[in-house]
This record gives sequence, structure tokens and C-alpha cells, in this order.
Amino acid sequence: MITPAYRPHTMVLHCKTGVCPIFMFFAIPYFSGVWSAQALEMSVGKIPFLQAVNGSTVTLPCTYASCIGIENLYFNWQFNDNDFCSEGVVPDVTIFRERVEFVGKNHQNNVSILLLNITFEDGGQYTCFGRNPKEHHKNHSAIFNLIVVDELREVDNTLTIIIASAVGGAIALLMGFMLLKNFTLFVLTKLEEKNKECLVTSSGIDNTENGLSGSKADSKPTPKKK
Repeated sequence: MITPAYRPHTMVLHCKTGVCPIFMFFAIPYFSGVWSAQALEMSVGKIPFLQAVNGSTVTLPCTYASCIGIENLYFNWQFNDNDFCSEGVVPDVTIFRERVEFVGKNHQNNVSILLLNITFEDGGQYTCFGRNPKEHHKNHSAIFNLIVVDELREVDNTLTIIIASAVGGAIALLMGFMLLKNFTLFVLTKLEEKNKECLVTSSGIDNTENGLSGSKADSKPTPKKK
């Protein structure tokens, strides 16, 4: 059972190089217990990128898990930082502005953040960083890419529709061929059964006629001797 221990620890969005358009600082509780995963793992989901329109609000997803328990978990978000931290080194803390909100949930092992009113400067690489002291200060991270555009382009699905239609037509043709084949085999089987019945009936009639002829021949009176 996972028991929450409400001790304050920091979650920051951090930047070392370039322009840092967003700033934030949070104090949140950590959880101690056992999770079903290998060591500490940071994840941004199966699709590690997002294309969003300038001025919109987006969520940068990040979750974590550990099978050895978590004690004093440290995690942060880094923006356009290509320098990965060495083992046991915690990134510098920078307090960020109000355009970022923490939307993670501890009971879901979620440390996602929300970016409000994004600009073109917000586009780039975001790294969700985590460190669990129980793993001898090993660092873990996951990268999420944000692409900011002026408008979302409509995807041309013509080729996809053509391919889907061709595949669907081929499947329909194959099913039609199989149905026709099965129907033909069914008709041939019925005709063969009917022919067998006719042969059996004809053979029975012949045997009956032969039996009647023999009986008539045997019923003739024996001529008297003079």
C-alpha cells in the first residue's frame, strides 16, 4: 500500500541556455511505497511530441514509476537544455512565471504541467527530469517536443483513402470469390447426391421387374404327359 508522506519538495521548469519564456516553482508531497516498474522511470507517453497553435494551452505529460519505493523524489522540467546532468547532480533551480501550472496528481504518479497561452518561443525540447536517492542518485529523464505553428494544416488523406479503398475492394473481391466457390461446391454436391439417388432408384426398379418376370414364368402350369 502506498502511503503519502507530505514533505515539501521542489518541482521546477528549468533553463540554462537561450530564452526561458516560462517560469514556475512548486512544492508538492512525495509518496513512499512500492510501485510495479523497474527502478525509477520517467515517461512522456507513446507520442513524445505535440503540434499546437500559437496562443493555445497545452499539456506537457510526464509520469514516473519505481519498484523499489521513492524517498525524497526530486523532479523538474527543463526547456531547450541539451546538457544532461551527471549522476547525482541536481539541476539549478529557477523560479518561473505564472504561465505554467502544475496539473500532476500524486496518486497517479503524474508530474505533468500546463502551458498557458503558448508563443512561438515556447516551441522546443522539454525534458522531464527525475532522481530517486534510493537508486544511489541515478538520474532519469524523458524528452517531449513542442511545435508551435500559426495554424494547423489539414492533412491530405487522399492517398490514405485510395489505399484503404483498394484494400477494401480486394477484400470484397476475395470474399465474393469464396462465396461463389462455396456456392458452386454446394450445387455440385447436391447434383451428385441426386444422381446417386436416381441410380439407386433405377437399380431397385430393375430388380423388381426381374423378380416379377421370374415369378410369372414359374407360375405357368406344367404340361401334362400323354
